[in-house]
Amino acid sequence: MQTVVGVLRGGPSREHDISLKSGAAILAHLPADRYITRDIYIHRNGEWYDRGKPVAPERILRQLDVVLIGLHGEYGEDGEVQKVLSRFGVPYAGADSFGSYLAMHKMMAKLRAKEAGLLTPESHYIERAEDSEAGAREAIRRFHQPVVVKPVGWGSSIGVSIVGGYAPVVAAVKQLFADGATGVLVEDLVRGKEATVSVVENLRGQALYSLPPTEIIPPEDDFFSYGAKYSGATREICPGNFSRVASEELQRLAKVMHRALGLRHYSRSDFIVAPKGIYYLETNTLPGLTTESLLPKSLAAVGVTFRDFLSHLVNLALSR
Repeated sequence: MQTVVGVLRGGPSREHDISLKSGAAILAHLPADRYITRDIYIHRNGEWYDRGKPVAPERILRQLDVVLIGLHGEYGEDGEVQKVLSRFGVPYAGADSFGSYLAMHKMMAKLRAKEAGLLTPESHYIERAEDSEAGAREAIRRFHQPVVVKPVGWGSSIGVSIVGGYAPVVAAVKQLFADGATGVLVEDLVRGKEATVSVVENLRGQALYSLPPTEIIPPEDDFFSYGAKYSGATREICPGNFSRVASEELQRLAKVMHRALGLRHYSRSDFIVAPKGIYYLETNTLPGLTTESLLPKSLAAVGVTFRDFLSHLVNLALSR
């Protein structure tokens, strides 16, 4: 008897379009001889659709054996959809609600990283829009210019900017709050090689298997911004050009953060390899699975097909 796998994609987030691509990739590569797939589209307004028709979540969820989440950003990675799935007892791959929330809240994730002994860029957290000017002034006083300004809870580098000087920093902070950010981080800019490392549970006989570090080389006039990620202008090398010592340490730190955040099944953590050490940036609990995404490329580098990886995720979800 075939397993019925629901694939969630879309969603009410700024990463809606990327989620559609991730979901499409999952649907295209799930083995048809093993699984019956259900393409579940979630509208930007939060309404669920099955086979093109609006449907109550509980109605479609009762028809599924397991769920793979192709959502990104708000609702998908902040723990909200996981609450819905847990409420109806549907197994799903990926972090639970609390782990998702913790990883997506960049300030909380940074605190967990520090507790675990990792380096992370110094930052100033601005929690309220009315504190924008005072927060920017404090950040300008503490950090060399330019600085990194980022929303505390979005993904795919949406809203991230590198700016210098009081007026530009204030403007960047205020714009994020105006766009709906629930908090803003102003971070010290650490220069070095960008790296990302994915980990997968119970792969190749290891409780937590680290894939090779990927080196990210954005265009010279840009950083790894949202545009640089999906325009094809960024070079991604896997395995990256890191020393053996740096590669092993990156793999170790990705495992440390997976455990420190209490995650499940798989995750991808981002780092900067700088002269003073390796700095932790953030962890993605539902990494992108499009043709441009980093996780499928790192899987290919060690000979794991995307098809086999998806089957592995289904098995992980059903085993819990």
